[in-house]
Amino acid sequence: MISRLPFLRTAAFAALTAFSTLPALADGEVNVYTTREPGLIQPLLDSFTAETGIKANVVFIKEGLAQRVESEGANSPADLLSVVDYGNLIELVDRKLTQPVASKALEDGIPANLRDPAGNWFGLSMRARVIYASKDRVTDETLTYEDLADPRFKGKICIRSGQHPYNTSLIAAMIAKDGKDATKTWLEGVRANLAHTPGGGDRDVARDILAGICDIGVGNSYYVGLMRSGKGGDEQKAWGEAIRVILPTFKDKAGTHVNISGAAIAKNAPNRDNAVKLLEYLASEKAQEIYAKANFEYPVRPGVAADPIIAALGTLTVDPTPLVEIAKDRSAASELVDATGFDG
Repeated sequence: MISRLPFLRTAAFAALTAFSTLPALADGEVNVYTTREPGLIQPLLDSFTAETGIKANVVFIKEGLAQRVESEGANSPADLLSVVDYGNLIELVDRKLTQPVASKALEDGIPANLRDPAGNWFGLSMRARVIYASKDRVTDETLTYEDLADPRFKGKICIRSGQHPYNTSLIAAMIAKDGKDATKTWLEGVRANLAHTPGGGDRDVARDILAGICDIGVGNSYYVGLMRSGKGGDEQKAWGEAIRVILPTFKDKAGTHVNISGAAIAKNAPNRDNAVKLLEYLASEKAQEIYAKANFEYPVRPGVAADPIIAALGTLTVDPTPLVEIAKDRSAASELVDATGFDG
């Protein structure tokens, strides 16, 4: 008989994950390894269990999820691997830690550019890379990503490190569209417009705009929801209220760059059928609504409304370039950050 240890559903469990085990085989259960904070994923899992009767066991792994699954090998109890950033999903595939899924429910619910063509991973929520602009000092209603290199913004731009995955993804998207040489020229132009050395986080960009240190910056859309909702406290609410959000496009008007959170079925999933059911549920209309409310992320499923704070930012038109194509240029993007001395 395989023992079953009780699951801790709080962040405190992260400290114990290196020493804990999951039931390797169990009818009516599914085991989830995730880098997402428990408070974000638990409402989805609770809803899934209530609807299906399948118990969802969750292990929060802040760092090293791929390494852990790899070390567990064929005996890994992991069924579903849930992570943030499509680069992490592609890493799971490259390490041969996933298995493909053919599912009409997933194909119907998730746009093709937001999932792996071979069915190894699926995007489940989106965060748009947007422009934060001072309400008082910036009059532009629309801007492109290319406009960030316009000399009229010299000394007026704030941004986190160019090597952060949020930014290497944006730079890679530029490479995919315009090539490496043109992107280098653009990145040099953005660097020339910086108000200070890149650093901090996206919310710090909004803080610095409020303080008058810069006029515009780049940040993720869901941070606007976190700030304006008051979840980060009154100080952060003031940061969020100080900015106007512009949903930029590339100069070809293709749309706004997005990154995703997503999931994959583990290669050795002992409860594969239940894992597929969970994955399909996460792409359902009901679960997509929970995603929108839990962390101010955009649903990937067409027709599902975003949280009112995010919906108020305007209509999001997603850049249709497949994420798997953008991913091919992320290493080149990182090299350009270093080559241009972007981070100082």
